[in-house]
This record gives sequence, C-alpha cells and structure tokens, in this order.
Amino acid sequence: MFRPLTRAQQVFDIVGAALFALFAFAATLLPSTSFGIGSGIVDSRVAMVVALLLTVVFSLALALRRRSPGLALAISWLAAIAQMATGLPPLPANLAIFAVLYTTAAYGTRRVFWAGFASALGGAAAIALYLLAPGLLRANDVNPLSVGSAVFAVVMTFVASALALLLAWTIGALVRTGIRARENRHAQQLAEAEAAAEAERTRIARDMHDVVAHSLAVVIAQADGARYAAASNPDAAASALGTISSTARAALADVRMLLTQLRHTQADGPQPTLADLEQLYAQVRAAGVDLRVDVDPMPRGETPASLQLAVYRILQEALTNALRHGDGTSAGGRVDVRFAWHDERVEVVVSNALGAAADGTDSGTGRGHGLIGMRERAQLVGGTLEAAPDGAGLFVVRARLPREVAA
Repeated sequence: MFRPLTRAQQVFDIVGAALFALFAFAATLLPSTSFGIGSGIVDSRVAMVVALLLTVVFSLALALRRRSPGLALAISWLAAIAQMATGLPPLPANLAIFAVLYTTAAYGTRRVFWAGFASALGGAAAIALYLLAPGLLRANDVNPLSVGSAVFAVVMTFVASALALLLAWTIGALVRTGIRARENRHAQQLAEAEAAAEAERTRIARDMHDVVAHSLAVVIAQADGARYAAASNPDAAASALGTISSTARAALADVRMLLTQLRHTQADGPQPTLADLEQLYAQVRAAGVDLRVDVDPMPRGETPASLQLAVYRILQEALTNALRHGDGTSAGGRVDVRFAWHDERVEVVVSNALGAAADGTDSGTGRGHGLIGMRERAQLVGGTLEAAPDGAGLFVVRARLPREVAA
C-alpha cells in the first residue's frame, strides 16, 4: 500500500500539503465566499466548519498522494462525498483532486491506475449531476421546453469536468510511461554490462588456459627429457633446463598481463599475432617434437587482428594437446601443421598420432576445456572447428575461419 520514498520526497510532500492547506484556508475564509446550493442550504457557521475540515482532509490526501496513491484516492472520494452530502459548493481544497489523479496514474499499481481513470469519469458525472440536477428539476416544473437546455448544460458540464480530470490523469500516465522506459533502459544497461563482464571473464579464462596449458606442457616434456638425459648427456640436460626457464618466464609474463587486465579492464594488453608463430614452433621443437609446417597458399593482404589471435590460440592449444597426448612426441614424435590461406577463408589443420595415454583426455574423446576453448575461438570469428580421430591412428584438428571477420 505504501511506496518507499526518500526523506527529501517526504519532506517536500508534507511541506507542499501544508502550504496548500494554508492557501485553501485563506481562500475559504474570504468574506465573499458563499456556502449553499439550491435547497441544500445549511447554517453558514456549520458550513464554514465543515469546509475547513474538508480542507484538512484534502490536504492529507495531497500529502499521501505519492506515498500511497490508492489511499489518497480513497480519502479524496470520502471527502467529496461528505462535501456533496452537506450541500457545499466547490471548494479551493478540491484542487487537490487533480494532484491525486495524477499520482494514481504515475505511481499507482495497475489496479489503482485504472481506479484513477474510473474516478475521473465518475467524478465528472458526479460534478455535473450535483451542480445542475436541481436546476434541471426546477426547469421541468416551470417550463418543460427548457428541459433540453438543462440537459445540454449537464452534458457540457460533464464533458468539461471529464476533460479537466482526465488531463491530470493522462499527464500522470505519460510520466508513468517515461518511468517504465527509464527503468527498462537501466535494466537493459545492467544486463549488457553483466554480459560484457562475463564475456571478458570468459576471454581471460580462455587466454589463461591457453598460456598455462601450453607452457606447462613444454616444461613437462623438457623436464622428462632432462631427467633421462642427465646421466648420459649433461649438455642436453642443461639445454632442456634453459628451455624450461625461458618458457616459464614467458608464461609468467603472459599471466601477469592477464592479471593486469583483470584489475584494469579499460584496455587490453598486446595479443599474439602471426609473427609470434615462429616462437611457438621453436618452443614445441625444443620439447623434442618433429614439427612440420606447410603453408600453401601463402597469406596475401592484411589479416584482421582478431583472426591472427584466433589462429595463434587454436594452433597453440592443438600443439599443446599433441605434446600432452600424442604418440611419443616428447621423444621425437611427429606433428604436421598445414595452413591454406585462401582469399575468402583460412584453413588450419593439425594432425598427430594418437598415443596410448590419449583415452579419456581431450585428444582421445573430443572433450575438455582445450577443445572447448578452440571451438570458442573459431566461433568468435565466425568459423568452425572439428577435432576427432580420423580412423587411421591420427588425431586431427581442422579449423575453417573466414578471412573477413565480422565486427
């Protein structure tokens, strides 16, 4: 029944109602004010007291109009009925009815909203009948020919009253529409901000997975090789330890960059491009993998940055899976990478022999965060990605990405 208001709004409504009461008191107490309609004349002193009490009641409805529009409407109706029952003419306090009708349309519930509309029409009919019905009866008694003029006067009074009351209600309805539109716009902005934040978190998590998974795969492969070569070939062990050190430092730098993006999301850090692929190849070859890269046809023209990033991350994850799950890749296994840079699309194919440890892993089952991340990378630029065994003992990752990436 009661709407929450700020302290400033409550003070404004109470002070406004008090000032309105003073104005209505002053206007009611003017010497020229006459209380009495037709045969419903009452004692002037009683009429004055009733008028002042009704002024207080209408002022109360004015003070409650935003706090409880439905209650304010009910109070206004009770005061209006009491005013008509005592035969008082229109009072200055009746102006509060316009403000009450406005708030029923602007701030009331759906039921109160339509109750305000019905009150505007019902109030107009009550005004017309209350003011002109006695004259209509007298005209019928004196001269039946004047009944038509009296009826016309009643109709015109109803129309004028309805227009005035509905104008206040309609203004409130327009304000209600504006409030709803502003609330919907705010809710939409919150939803868009939440979606953008979730997309950013997903992107950073995907980048973190790509960086950490690839770097740890290289480190593990090098560590295993160094452990076996430590006794027979100290130089190979030292070289493996150097590769582990450089790979770990690069991974640490990438992780720090991603954490910086989490703290400061205003700007993204530098992202890998096609020029960084040679460094990626070197890391994989340093892990003992026989990596063979074939590019046919060669890329022509400018390549969008988003496409370069997608190609790099897909290739990085595919090589990481080959390191982790391939057949003897840490001991000289073979991985084939083929690029085809066509005018309208680029195709990336990575194939490696399935290892005995592949069952239940990303490469063995086609499930896991790595393959999910690769598919997301492809979808972000409007492409597709397939990853599955080919039936000939090879696990093949095939990505088809459009050259023109949608904005």
